[in-house]
Amino acid sequence: MASQGSEAPDEQLEEPEDMRVSPAEEMPVDGPPAVEEPLLLPWDRFSSWLHCICVVGFDLELGQAVEVIYPHHSKLTEKEKTSICYLSFPDSNSGCLGDTQFCFRFRQAAGRKSSLGCFLDHFDRDAPVCLKRDQGYYYGYVYFRQVRDKSLKRGYFQKSLVLISKLPYVTFFHSLLKLIAPEYFEKQEPCLEAACNDIDRWPTPCPGKILTLPIMGVVMKLRIPTCYDKPGTSQLVQSAPSDSLVSIILPTVHEVDLFRCFHPVFFHIQMLWELVLLGEALVVMAPSPAESSDTVLALVSCISPLRYCSDFRPYFTIHDSEFKEYTTRTQAPPSVILGVTNPFFAKTLQHWPHIIRIGDMKQAGEMAKQMKVKKLKNLKTLDSKPGVYTAYKPFLNKDEDIIKQLQKGVQQKRPSAAQNAILRRYFLELTQSFIIPLERYVASLMPLQKSISPWKSPPQLRPFNQEEFMKTLEKAGPQLTSRLKGDWIGLYRQFLRSPNFDGWFRNRRKEMMQKLEALHLEALCEEDLQLRIQKHTEVETVDLVLKLKEKLTQAEKDQLPVKPGTLPRLQAHIENIILTLPEDLQGILHKPPSP
Repeated sequence: MASQGSEAPDEQLEEPEDMRVSPAEEMPVDGPPAVEEPLLLPWDRFSSWLHCICVVGFDLELGQAVEVIYPHHSKLTEKEKTSICYLSFPDSNSGCLGDTQFCFRFRQAAGRKSSLGCFLDHFDRDAPVCLKRDQGYYYGYVYFRQVRDKSLKRGYFQKSLVLISKLPYVTFFHSLLKLIAPEYFEKQEPCLEAACNDIDRWPTPCPGKILTLPIMGVVMKLRIPTCYDKPGTSQLVQSAPSDSLVSIILPTVHEVDLFRCFHPVFFHIQMLWELVLLGEALVVMAPSPAESSDTVLALVSCISPLRYCSDFRPYFTIHDSEFKEYTTRTQAPPSVILGVTNPFFAKTLQHWPHIIRIGDMKQAGEMAKQMKVKKLKNLKTLDSKPGVYTAYKPFLNKDEDIIKQLQKGVQQKRPSAAQNAILRRYFLELTQSFIIPLERYVASLMPLQKSISPWKSPPQLRPFNQEEFMKTLEKAGPQLTSRLKGDWIGLYRQFLRSPNFDGWFRNRRKEMMQKLEALHLEALCEEDLQLRIQKHTEVETVDLVLKLKEKLTQAEKDQLPVKPGTLPRLQAHIENIILTLPEDLQGILHKPPSP
């Protein structure tokens, strides 16, 4: 379902043109700039979507074990294999009979590099922050089957098919597993080989393009969002006359059903938004990995379009390599969101400040009973009643309107997709109201365009001054776009100390520095360099050529947001300057730089 964006609140807040910073300024009308695909080798296309596919089985003597890795040349360290083994099976207390789908996230072994790194960076550039590849982590998407089988010693068949990827496309990969896993359990390895070969013929995951992906005799059609899309809107993938073979059209590749996930703790959604925004230590205790992973992913996505910058584990077990690090009582709990199902955690994580207890997620047909925030000391076991256990006092007053609107939807049997869209819109507007004042202030740190001289280094950004920012909130704070009252100032002060602010500001600072570099390059291109070098000595001219070449190389590497034609013009300037030099120097300067 496409939820149309209402008037963007920031449209009322114009910045002077020469102070505006927008890396997307040169964005073509029809989407992100085209990326030329390099000559791709066998398995390169597969690797742009997945690292590998694993089959994890249960051995009576060894316990969980990786039985198969596809493609066979895929590399996993022993530590990574151990993580995958333990995270691919539900805890024994979960009692997951039949088929279960969930996801997990684990640390990548240090020192691993992808040969496709530079190529894949092109796609990351155009992806929204929440869909960029996860540096240092892998996602595992699991399809677990447990059925009674009297022919086996344990009396049960237990096996998981797991997709390992850097991409956070949870909805897409779960849909893919629904096609591959049942076939695999019936036909075994030849089916996996066929699936991998199909995936290696797919186009690469380019944001903004409509992708048609054939798999196991079925065709999926989808679109990966771009950072240029207006937040809160989804561009529906339409059926075309040529789509006679398309069986599945995915409206989203990554969004979980927020309303279903938050239904058990429905009256506390605004407080949960604050806790996630501030990077507080949160643990979700759920009856199964499916509910634990969905809830953690819903929490992480509720502050979109802000990226959640701390660690999060949709499903976490006592065997995890970070178990000791995250459960120690010798220091404060880290900024992390954990999803757990083992009752042991009720005791181990009792000292954590915020605990969400989720019961069985029924269809959201009946509204959860209103629950008060519970005291942590009341959480004795995982059998405790569902609710939020915390001593946290929210900064903002409770928004009763969203509660009433969704309650009314339940009474009127409003479709789940509509309830989800209302809640997603609510979180988006709340986050935008919070972030717009920060965006305005950070844009004011940008030097005026007239201060950029082609013959001086690009000017520096002014530093972020917390008190100066706080003063701007009196006239241009969230009250311009949000009706919510409360201690917004206190919320900002706490946010400025959080990992989410640090990650957001680093990203904005990098974008603004690149914009300054781009404006500096454009200023250089407007200069008459031929006239300039007439006053230069030969040595100074050679030095200028070397500096311009270095700037050009760096601009291409960083994909600076320059106006179309800027880089070719700069290259032409360099060529013309080189032609004014003696032939021996021309020969040296025309040589490509040594790697």
